[in-house]
Amino acid sequence: MIDNRSGKGLSFVRRIYLPRILGMAIGLFSVMAAMAPLHPPGWIWALMLANGLLWPHVAYLWAKHSTAPYRAEQRNLLLDSLMGGFWVAAMHFNPLPTVTILSMMTMNNVAAGGKALLARGLLGQLAGMLLASAILGSGLQLQTSALQVWACLPMLALYPMALGWVCYNLAINLADHKRQLSALSRTDSLTGLLNHGSWKDLLLLKFQISRQQRLPAMIALIDIDHFKAINDTYGHVVGDCVLRHLSQELQRSLGPDDQAGRYGGDEFCVIFPGADQARAGLAMEALRERVNAYRNPQLPMLRISLSIGLAAYDELLKSPEHWLEHADKALYAAKHQGRDQVSFNHGPAAPLRLAYPD
Repeated sequence: MIDNRSGKGLSFVRRIYLPRILGMAIGLFSVMAAMAPLHPPGWIWALMLANGLLWPHVAYLWAKHSTAPYRAEQRNLLLDSLMGGFWVAAMHFNPLPTVTILSMMTMNNVAAGGKALLARGLLGQLAGMLLASAILGSGLQLQTSALQVWACLPMLALYPMALGWVCYNLAINLADHKRQLSALSRTDSLTGLLNHGSWKDLLLLKFQISRQQRLPAMIALIDIDHFKAINDTYGHVVGDCVLRHLSQELQRSLGPDDQAGRYGGDEFCVIFPGADQARAGLAMEALRERVNAYRNPQLPMLRISLSIGLAAYDELLKSPEHWLEHADKALYAAKHQGRDQVSFNHGPAAPLRLAYPD
């Protein structure tokens, strides 16, 4: 368990704080109602009030300012169990208050630390019982009065609700973190687009959908012309800026169902589900023109151009890899014919450059 002052440990301390305030305050009613018929000495009443009203704040500050907040809060939870056992024995094991206090503390230990904290908490409760018996003497009070029943109801009704609310919020936060981690694992950190593996997985899915539903689809491979020269001339910082600029322009060029990824290095890829050659070609031509028009006042000599290869889904394709191979052949043709252009692969035939009206 990572324990630090600003991360997981301190977050754990904060999550425990409010439930402890509520649990100790309403638990105080149960203990006082059970202790009153026994006429305890004054210091017991003072200890009850301190444990119920002051301890939650002392525990919070103690753990918060500790160099190991998580371990400090685990210690505080064991002290909670110790005092819970102490009051159970002090009230001579009055049935309803005893069950109320021990069950709520056990529930809290399970929620906060699972089996390990449950076992340590039970030992803490036993130690508290032995301590109270040694100081105050042992006894049994097996009759629960109406007042004691009413005093236990707030704990039975409100504390499980508060603990459930904390656990619910924790589950929501964990689900959000899981989604964020999943998104991070699927995206390229520099451009924010799908990474190579995620895009290939998506390509397989779209290939299967196109085959099963006989739907049209296009894919594109995009390469920045002479990108190595850009890196060598202007440095990798400028090269990274070029990659980010292309990714931003790429996202502006795509429809809501189109998916772009960074295939690797300076090569990008796009899936156009449900698109024909005309729509995909116009989108890629518009992208090429916008990137070509980019000018940086601080680097007036910098020019960016793109070579783009497009390939349509065809029922004769054996696999997504063959589809991708057709797009790669079209990209090679664009480069071979002078770069800064869009080429289309018709399948087994040689790639042809797209023609656009003036």
